[in-house]
Amino acid sequence: MADQETALIVGVGAGLSASLARLFAAQGMKVALTARNTDKLADLASEIDATTVACDVGDAGSIEAMWATVKAEIGVPNVVVYNPSYRVRGPFTELDPDEVKKAILITCYGGFLVAQAAATDMLVRGSGSIQFTGASASIKGYPQSASFAMGKFGLRGLTQSMARELAPQNIHVAHFVIDGGIKKAGNDPRAEGKPVDALLEPDAIAQSYLDTHRQHRSAWTWEVELRPWVERF
Repeated sequence: MADQETALIVGVGAGLSASLARLFAAQGMKVALTARNTDKLADLASEIDATTVACDVGDAGSIEAMWATVKAEIGVPNVVVYNPSYRVRGPFTELDPDEVKKAILITCYGGFLVAQAAATDMLVRGSGSIQFTGASASIKGYPQSASFAMGKFGLRGLTQSMARELAPQNIHVAHFVIDGGIKKAGNDPRAEGKPVDALLEPDAIAQSYLDTHRQHRSAWTWEVELRPWVERF
């Protein structure tokens, strides 16, 4: 149907992104899902009647091809969510520079490329939401995690700059600080002596993304922090 909303989720796995896909589909949206290996998306795509597109966010040409396919399949999405991240851990002086470069390309630069493609077409239409998944490392640089902090700090800065520039043009850009562990299927924190609500429920996180997408323009937010009460901040 012509007025059906559409959504693109970049970097789909079994956790938060799957919850987002199911929630968006339940809202009546036509959903497109991307991953480097789309075979793992088959069950989810079948469940919600989603389009799948292969994409390596570390490769600019792959992103360009993915965006062209998504536009052809579902049109310019009303909401785009960027989830991918990559990290390499270890003492700062021992980090592999090539691995650090890969972390920044996937976590941050890929987000820039996807967002640039989305914003270009959304501006023509005059509306859209672009959402980025952040982490504790978006606002806190931890020891032996320099590459992750670099990527996530950069993604947060990208979001803030985009939000200030594009909000006046009716493009809602938002960043989500996921400050804590996300609960996985079958994982009960009580088995490790933790409170039942010590981990974030992926469905609850997804609802916050949808609520932000649905915000009235007079009360947009560019950043949302989500954490279980056990996390210090």
